[in-house]
Amino acid sequence: MINRQLFMTHEIKNLIEHIWTAQQQNLKSVLATVVALEGSSYRRPGVRMLIQENGKTFGAVSGGCVEKEVVLQAQSVLESDVPKIMTYDGRYRLGCEGIIFILIEPVKLSEELKIQFETVLKKRIDFHSETFFTREEQSNIAFGTQFLFSGNSFSLRDNFEAPSEKMSCFRQTFEPLFQLYLFGAEHDTVCLCKTASDLGWQVTVVASADEAKTISFFEGAHQFISTTIDSLDVSAVDSQTAILLMTHSFNKDVQYLLALANTRSAYFGILGPKHRRERVIEKALDFNSELSIDFLERLHGPAGINIGAESAQEIAISILAEILAVVRKQNPMQLKEKKGSIHE
Repeated sequence: MINRQLFMTHEIKNLIEHIWTAQQQNLKSVLATVVALEGSSYRRPGVRMLIQENGKTFGAVSGGCVEKEVVLQAQSVLESDVPKIMTYDGRYRLGCEGIIFILIEPVKLSEELKIQFETVLKKRIDFHSETFFTREEQSNIAFGTQFLFSGNSFSLRDNFEAPSEKMSCFRQTFEPLFQLYLFGAEHDTVCLCKTASDLGWQVTVVASADEAKTISFFEGAHQFISTTIDSLDVSAVDSQTAILLMTHSFNKDVQYLLALANTRSAYFGILGPKHRRERVIEKALDFNSELSIDFLERLHGPAGINIGAESAQEIAISILAEILAVVRKQNPMQLKEKKGSIHE
């Protein structure tokens, strides 16, 4: 089984950082991974939770109904250093309505694994994981996870051996960290930056020098770029990138639109009413009549979905919801109107 889910890369990135920090403090850690599911659950296979011997936990494998049992089961793995499979049957409890299979395994990162992990993140390339297990509740030294970076495999512990062909293998693909480029430096940019950062996105704020702002003004920003539009480097914009023009300046929006015309972002939005978007496009065509129809049709303006948003915080939610819907190819609707399961 191969699992490819957008926006999960930041979760494993955070867990790797916590594992590495714990190792420097000589603290043991075990990793709990949902590897299979029968029925429905709050989240799908591939979600993870870290449990440390000092009692601290990071991440989650459900909405809260499973975590206490995972922590309890993890204690034997912390003591024995032997992985185990546990199951959680939500059919007899409130909340989830399926059977969740969770691998709990001891983890110890090699320095080489950490270097390779940071390299693929920096280069913005896909990487993969393989987790070996059975659906029977048991402890087994052969259970475990390995990462594959550019064809080379790195296990999450020292004593991991080649698994048996009889085992199940949960395979997962991690895409580059999703990034959001915000062009503008007003109060609404601050709100959008913080909320997107809370989602785990890497946020880059781009503003002209006359804005007189620094990265400290934007909570959660990964990068702040202050340069002339002519010097703007857009080479980092890829298919795992969302763009939003929100400068509150008509002329700047036109210039940024022209500078970004050859990018292939996952989403491109323009803040402001529909007639303003049309004026921006019209003026951009005056400067470059060869702007592609495909590019212009991909522009979302007004950016966001209709939830009656009024404040900057509410508008941020509206815009981020539209980005998620576009990237995941979903038509926004009330879940009670959706046919089939939530995660279909």
